[in-house]
Amino acid sequence: MRRRESTRAMIDRYSWVELIMIYLGIFVFLFFMLSPFIEGFLVSLKPLAQLFSTPYRFWPENGSFEAYRTMWIRIPYFALYIFNSLLIATVATMIVLVLVVPAAYAFARFRFKGMALVLGAFLAVSMFSGAVLLIPLFRLMRTLGLLNTYWAMIIPGAAFLIPSAIWLLRTYMMRIPPELHEAAYMDGASQFYTFRRVILPIARPGIIVVAIMTFIGAYAQQFIFALTFNSKTEYMPLPVGLFAFFGKQEVIWNELMAASFVGIAPALVIIFFLQRYLVGGLTAGAVKQ
Repeated sequence: MRRRESTRAMIDRYSWVELIMIYLGIFVFLFFMLSPFIEGFLVSLKPLAQLFSTPYRFWPENGSFEAYRTMWIRIPYFALYIFNSLLIATVATMIVLVLVVPAAYAFARFRFKGMALVLGAFLAVSMFSGAVLLIPLFRLMRTLGLLNTYWAMIIPGAAFLIPSAIWLLRTYMMRIPPELHEAAYMDGASQFYTFRRVILPIARPGIIVVAIMTFIGAYAQQFIFALTFNSKTEYMPLPVGLFAFFGKQEVIWNELMAASFVGIAPALVIIFFLQRYLVGGLTAGAVKQ
């Protein structure tokens, strides 16, 4: 009730002209954000012949979910591809969190020589595309015997996501009041105990945000690594599996869109249940308790 009253009070502070401009800006933003998804969904409902008719019709005539059925026939291993993508993204996210959480805490709480240089190197590495390092990475994976395995896609994916994850989580941990760390130190707690029992519970929202961003990145960047380091169907992720819709003469656009929406559905479900952690500012409650 208090939250609703405070929201009502904030709205009352604006004039009707300002409210119109605010809602108009929100509408324009959502239009440009959602229109590609709406168009893609409508394409999945159209018959293939209708996609190239003149004049182009935005709303499908005689639309149906037939493409959502026939795509499973065209790609019999589609469920396996989705499983592989989820597995690769999940393991890569776990590796990133295990390495990034203590690293971000160290960069946020301690000062040591060369720290700025290391952080700058992380930032520079995150600017490189994975395509630049494909040849050396291929030779490395071949030397380690990791070609045609899950690890050939997990390790490079995690490596390219670690620098940006450190920067993001470090910024969040710097917002944690240092008084909490000092109080634990005065009570005789060790660094590891303070990190595990004091810092981690407070930083949990930020860690979950990093986990979500890392999972999305790992789920989306599998194409180039899988195409280069894997040639076996049993390890193929979803982005490479979608290539089956690209024929020599034509592209099966309606089935491709249907498969794309089905493929991203598991990731959307995971994000939906974790979206409440995307809201920042939860560390303010720690100093009041």
